[in-house]
Amino acid sequence: MVPILDLSRRVAPWRSRFLEVADAVLASGHLLLGPELAAFEVEWATFVGRREAVGVASGASALQLALRSVGVGPGDEVLVPAFTAVPTAAAVAALGAVPVPVDVEPDTAGIDPAAAAAARNGRTVAIVPVHLYGRPVDLSPLAELGLAIIEDAAQAHGALPHGALSHAGGTGPMSAAACYSFYPTKNLGGVGDGGAVVTDDPELAERVRLLRVHGAREQYVHEVVAMNFRLSELEAAWLRLALPGLDGANDRRRAISKWYRDRAPHLRWHADHPDHVHHLCVVRTSDREAFRSRLATAGVQTGVHYPLALTQQPGYRQFVREECPQAEAWAAECVSLPCGPELTDAEVEQVGDALATVS
Repeated sequence: MVPILDLSRRVAPWRSRFLEVADAVLASGHLLLGPELAAFEVEWATFVGRREAVGVASGASALQLALRSVGVGPGDEVLVPAFTAVPTAAAVAALGAVPVPVDVEPDTAGIDPAAAAAARNGRTVAIVPVHLYGRPVDLSPLAELGLAIIEDAAQAHGALPHGALSHAGGTGPMSAAACYSFYPTKNLGGVGDGGAVVTDDPELAERVRLLRVHGAREQYVHEVVAMNFRLSELEAAWLRLALPGLDGANDRRRAISKWYRDRAPHLRWHADHPDHVHHLCVVRTSDREAFRSRLATAGVQTGVHYPLALTQQPGYRQFVREECPQAEAWAAECVSLPCGPELTDAEVEQVGDALATVS
């Protein structure tokens, strides 16, 4: 069976070196907010083309802290795509704000600018476009709404270094910040939870740094009410080891996705993009269970990301304002295919051959 994901293969290239680095970190006695995190923040900011990067505990906490840092608070409304992973909306709700699900575009699964404009009201202060599956969203029409833009780039490692910068005609990103997750399955995945906020605004970065450590710049002096959102030295050390291989891994993902598309042009593919990093390679089908069953018979494992839109999530129905048929259609039809860079050529051919025979 060709696996949808095999993390034991993913971590293998860096395992031996990480054990050495982990031993050095442990011997140093500096386990939090130390030199490994400081170095990774510089390296990640450089990689994504932003001035500042702040490592935090998870992708969801990155969104929460970035939103709070642009002033989102209780009672405010934040527009989010109705088809996304739940943490996008959970980060808004954690601030006492209201996540407002907005329908998505039928081809890209990105938030629909027209639907976002219709959903905006006097309480709306921000919007969170999600670069779903690793495909960049065009920020230009969203910027016209006049809202703070916080990008959910949890699945878009490497998709935005050039794309985000070009949205503003070369003058810099239109968003206040972009938020990344380093959950182990991500294109740059860690060995535990982790995330980062990246921005060109030094003051916003400093607010995030304050908020990630109980609102304190010096021990026992707490300037604001905040919780703990630190990223550990061990996690940062792992990410530093894996980062140099990210571009090559993304190229491999692109090549795999192209192979599948070329072998099965009759399928309904997620709209491509030159900067797509294919965190997930997704196809849509009207009979998902039969489609997945046929692939399983051919020795191909599949996944579903995600089976419910926000409008269908029991805990989030309270926030629904308008129907989101495109989001619910994506949730009903999406299938994720094996696309990890660790797949062998033989496995990629096996998947491609299977896709060529299904509909």
